[in-house]
Amino acid sequence: MDMKLRVFCWSVYLFLVLLWGTAAGRGMTSRSLEVMKHLSRLNKPPIKSIESPDGDIIDCVLISQQPAFDHPFLKDHKLQLRPDYRPEGVFSETKAVGRSDEIIQMWHMNGRCPEGTIPIRRNREEDVLRASSVKRYGKKKHRSIPRPRPAAPEPDLINQNGHQHAIAYVEGDRYYGAKATINVWDPSIQQPNEFSLSQVWILGGSFASDLNSIEAGWQVSPDLYGDNNTRLFTYWTSDAYQATGCYNLLCSGFIQINNEIAMGASISPISSYLNNQYDISILVWKDPKEGNWWMQFGNDYVLGYWPAFLFSYLSDSASMIEWGGEVVNSQSDGQHTTTQMGSGHFPEEGFGKSSYFRNIQIVDESNNLRTPKDVGIFTEESSCYDIQLGKNGEWGHYFYYGGPGRNTNCL
Repeated sequence: MDMKLRVFCWSVYLFLVLLWGTAAGRGMTSRSLEVMKHLSRLNKPPIKSIESPDGDIIDCVLISQQPAFDHPFLKDHKLQLRPDYRPEGVFSETKAVGRSDEIIQMWHMNGRCPEGTIPIRRNREEDVLRASSVKRYGKKKHRSIPRPRPAAPEPDLINQNGHQHAIAYVEGDRYYGAKATINVWDPSIQQPNEFSLSQVWILGGSFASDLNSIEAGWQVSPDLYGDNNTRLFTYWTSDAYQATGCYNLLCSGFIQINNEIAMGASISPISSYLNNQYDISILVWKDPKEGNWWMQFGNDYVLGYWPAFLFSYLSDSASMIEWGGEVVNSQSDGQHTTTQMGSGHFPEEGFGKSSYFRNIQIVDESNNLRTPKDVGIFTEESSCYDIQLGKNGEWGHYFYYGGPGRNTNCL
């Protein structure tokens, strides 16, 4: 079918869905109508659709029609199809441990998107309805960032928002990116409104209302995706998760250029206890010429970029880098959650049992990848989730992290 005709048919389809909602549904709530309108904005007309074995539908959308270009500041944006510069000194990947080269996304089993398009996970009505409001769909809760300052007068983060972390971090310098190879697991989640993720944070500004953050890694989030699959994700905010930013491509912001990797899609295979281990590699860096923040997945996939204008502090550089895990502890039954972080096992159990980050690096002002100095660690409750640093020739700076949540020492 001709491309223009496909786009026309998709637009007619969405219009009819909305018309049906308005006409057929006087019994339809205003929220339902709001959801349908929001879906019509998010789900762009595809030139091809692929049904993934996990139930997702991946739409192949023309690069020029992706959600980013709904942003008023991007109407006349000149698309960058490749970064001007990449960081030098990338740590060579070790294939013998943690097989990065075997990781795929499930939808690849049933097809690929053609050149000139990007794969976008189709949003469903039930996805939006799980959010607290249509406006909050695809957004993190305010103040869900780990602040590793034990001596700070601010109240404990656990009491503020129920988020708990086990992270390594560096601060006190100007940072222009970060890299890590992350062990991939499928932690169990106790409550649908909880999640478990492992990610890199690129941070600028204060930990108040002006925080800038770029985040990327893997997560299990039943509330966001409707299942317990391990999925690749990104996030950004320029105001501490208040009004700006979102996961993946669920708002205007991140500009994707890659036709092979879908944000929010399931990744496979997954590591298992005392068995094969699988890793993903994440690199985020600032292009010194254009000032945009780029993301690379693995060794081969440059996914796209966050335009510099989205940020205030990060338009210059980052002031802190964090690597590690985060969970939501809702304490729904009055006890600590059993939602796992990482593999669900404590760091002291080591390789094949506990999850890890290896070859953690930062990008310096000369656009070189280098090992971080003075790495600190932080966890709110080490009896629930813990972290242990290490260093050797093969893994560079690394750490094991995670835990089971509720146990005899964590109640």
